[in-house]
Amino acid sequence: MAAVCLTAAGCGGGQEPGEAGAASPRPGGDAATSTDPTPTGKQPEPTASASPSAKPLPKGPLTGRTVVIDPGHNPGNRDHTREINRQVDIGTGRKECDTTGTATNDGYAEARFTLDVSHRLRALLEAEGARVRLTHDADRPFGPCIDERARIGNEAKADAVVSVHADGSAVGNRGFHVILPAGVKGGGADTSKIVKSSADLGARIAGHFARTTGSAPSNYIGGNTGLDTRDDLGGLNLSTVPKVFVECGNMRDPKDAALLTSASWRQKAAQGLADGITSYLKG
Repeated sequence: MAAVCLTAAGCGGGQEPGEAGAASPRPGGDAATSTDPTPTGKQPEPTASASPSAKPLPKGPLTGRTVVIDPGHNPGNRDHTREINRQVDIGTGRKECDTTGTATNDGYAEARFTLDVSHRLRALLEAEGARVRLTHDADRPFGPCIDERARIGNEAKADAVVSVHADGSAVGNRGFHVILPAGVKGGGADTSKIVKSSADLGARIAGHFARTTGSAPSNYIGGNTGLDTRDDLGGLNLSTVPKVFVECGNMRDPKDAALLTSASWRQKAAQGLADGITSYLKG
């Protein structure tokens, strides 16, 4: 994998993405069940359909390209614990349909964060001419399940899929990381055709996200590369198109939470994601 600049100050020597070096358990992704109290923050009302936008798209560098954005979790999941705890097939085993996600200490839910960033990202990509679809837009009671999230990207024949998340780790654990699919083959899972392209997508997102947001790569997952490879996430295992998860920060750390709850920072996060996706699709 090519070296990627992951510093806000710009590229110097560059770091070669390496083996994940996290010593702590790896929360986040579609396996991130929060052990925190149920968030009590007000959830957003549905604002749009998850279907592709019906408005004419401008001509741009991404004209003819399809991007699927997967907002992690769903604000309604907390009211449908029985449904989201149902086990689904992820190819190499079985896992919960979905989880509630985490929240800041003040009750700002991950599901609210992921929808907000996803809306901002959609607008930026559509301005570049891309066809954009969300896996959901709080327009359903819960979910979708992780297998359906993968299927939506596959059926759209997406050129890239990005699942937006925020982590729920210990205080002092800071920074973002991008989760890449491992080489997995078993049952309905076969990532052999997307491992390399997903790694390219993830590395480009990591570099642009760091420079645009000013956030550093995770200090607790990924060995300071901002990249982590996993084989236990159904949303990645079942994907047949290039896909990554992005944990934008740690909601349980006060300093990261201050960023994640800032509208101006969320716009920077969306821009960093958009720039990384555009770089990948134009490359």
